[in-house]
Amino acid sequence: MEKVNLAEKFSRFEEHWRPKIVGEVNDVHVKLVKLQGEFMWHQHEEEDELFLVIKGRLQIKLRDGDLWLEPGELAVIPRGVEHCPVAEEEAHVLLLEPKSTVNTGNLTNERTSAAEWI
Repeated sequence: MEKVNLAEKFSRFEEHWRPKIVGEVNDVHVKLVKLQGEFMWHQHEEEDELFLVIKGRLQIKLRDGDLWLEPGELAVIPRGVEHCPVAEEEAHVLLLEPKSTVNTGNLTNERTSAAEWI
């Protein structure tokens, strides 16, 4: 067992929209990601997705209204719900997702990336 310092882990990478794995709980990965700009509309058919804002502000666009998350706030996006994350300024976000979760959900494109351990 070892502790994870989120600030130290966030300092290890600069790229946006490429989640990094920092822990595992049962079949769920604990991931850190830096977000800036607008991602894309997508959904995860089989997985719920938890977003916890550590730093910055995150907008999660939904078809029936938007969620705005401030530091210390979280939201769970249920499987099958189409969403589009947006961060006008860089945001640091912790994600809890099943191991099977692909960052672009039902889409495969240039932003699709496999999360790596840091």
